[in-house]
Formats: sequence, structure tokens, C-alpha cells
Amino acid sequence: MTSPRPTTNVADADPEARSELEPSSESTPRLVPPPAPASVPDSERGALESKRGVSVRLEQLRAFYGAAEQVKGLDLEFRPNEVTAIIGPSGCGKSTMVRCINRMHEEIPGARAEGRVMLDDLDVYDSSVDVVAVRRAIGMVFQKPNPFPTMSVFDNVASGLRLTSQRGGDLRGKVEAALRSAGLWGEVSDRLDEPGAGLSGGQQQRLCIARSLAVDPEVILMDEPCSALDPIATLKIEELIAELKRRVTIVIVTHNMQQAARVADRTAFMLDGKLVEVGPTQEIFTNPNDSRTEEYVTGKFG
Repeated sequence: MTSPRPTTNVADADPEARSELEPSSESTPRLVPPPAPASVPDSERGALESKRGVSVRLEQLRAFYGAAEQVKGLDLEFRPNEVTAIIGPSGCGKSTMVRCINRMHEEIPGARAEGRVMLDDLDVYDSSVDVVAVRRAIGMVFQKPNPFPTMSVFDNVASGLRLTSQRGGDLRGKVEAALRSAGLWGEVSDRLDEPGAGLSGGQQQRLCIARSLAVDPEVILMDEPCSALDPIATLKIEELIAELKRRVTIVIVTHNMQQAARVADRTAFMLDGKLVEVGPTQEIFTNPNDSRTEEYVTGKFG
């Protein structure tokens, strides 16, 4: 099979996806050390070697759209190698909070954030931190799959590697490792030079996950990643999440209570821009401390 042609033009890409790939200034220190070269395992999921993830800690996080305050003094920790589900009614600030973690909120005209977001002991809002490095360390998967439409499957995954300091080494091996880690290699290994946009919706979402994994993130944020998918594709994403937490810290925003119960180690309930409570998922769904949480998870409002 002919090797895919290198393609680095992302001018027509979705702005949300393009933000992952903005090149970083070589004079600015990296947020995290360069990752070790990816290895290609024997099994489909074998690329997910366990490693200690990082914690993410929000300290009095506030987020604004102009003068309107959407997130109101949030204190919340996301533990290493765990999946934390964020639940709450529409408009309560879930997605805004998640976008603040990797500094995408500030890309919206008139939007700003206050407080601290700590990646282990590093404040990602510190003036000395490279925002592009933040977005490499903290990957994002959006509600709607957003592969780069003019790029092949191979080039979608390789794009971040080509546009960052990770260009060297075995590019094909790194792409294969990322696709294996996303549980997609067996389905696309003979289609690497075909357009990524030609995959099914579930495959496109896993392709976007592979694109994030290729640059070796520490954290992956998922904003309603299965809302546009059918039940079979949703199950594959949920199985993938269970595998990924061996390597990264995961935060998932979901309106699906059953999904939160299936995939999350801990669940946080938000209401009107504030944290109502957070705890082990089983406890939140069966014996919450706050009556508002019980009312929401049992469908009495929201």
C-alpha cells in the first residue's frame, strides 16, 4: 500500500480541533517533559501501558462570558488514573468548566477565567506557561467528531506530531500505536490513506481520540463524547475509556446517567455554576448527601 502523503495544512479544520495543533514557540519551556517514543504492541489494547496519571485541581475557578458568571468559585479535584463524570442540567456550567481546564474558554471573545487550575503542582494559568503545551498535555474530545476533513486517517493522527517538537522518530509507528490505543487499528489498518471523514461516526470519534493520544497527553477531557453516536459505537467508546484511564486522567461531561454509572469512578454534580457534591459514583447515585442530587439523578428535574 502506498504510504500516505504528508499533509500539514489545517486551515480548513474545525477551530476546536485546530487549537490542539498550533505550533509552540521553541523558546518557551514545555509544560511537561517530552514523551518517550511510542511503541507498537502486539495486541489492539496493548499500547495502553499503565502509568501514573496526574491530578487536576480546580481552586476557586470562576468563568465569565462578558459580565455573566457561568462558573462560580469551583473547588474540585480530578484524581490520577480515574474517570470523573460531571453531571448536571443544561446551562449549569459543565462544558464551560471543562474548557477552562485546557484554556480553551479564553478563546471565546469576551470570555475569561479566574482562579487556579493545577496540573499536579503547576498552575496552567501561570503567565510563564505555554498555552499550546497546556493543550498538548490536556487533550480534548468534543461532542461532535471533528476529524480534519481533507486529511487521510494517517494524517489526522500524525498532524499533531508533525506540528510539534515530536516530529522525529518512527512516525508510522507512533501513528499505529495511537490507533491501537484508541481501539481503531484493526478497523482502519488497510484504510490509512483514505479520508478520515469517510469513517463512521463512532470511528471518527475514536480517530479524534487517537489524534489526542498521539502527542501523549496527561489528561483527556471528554465533552458529551457519545451524544451523537449509536448504542454500539457508544459501547466501544465506553470500553475505550475504561482502558485509557490506565494511562491518563479522564474527565467526562455527560447527560446520560447510565453512562456515568457505567464508566465513572467518581461523579460530580453541578447546579447553577456551583458544585453541589462529588463522591464515588455508586454513592452519588444510591445515597447522595444532598437532596438536589437525589432529585436530579432520579429524573425529578433537569
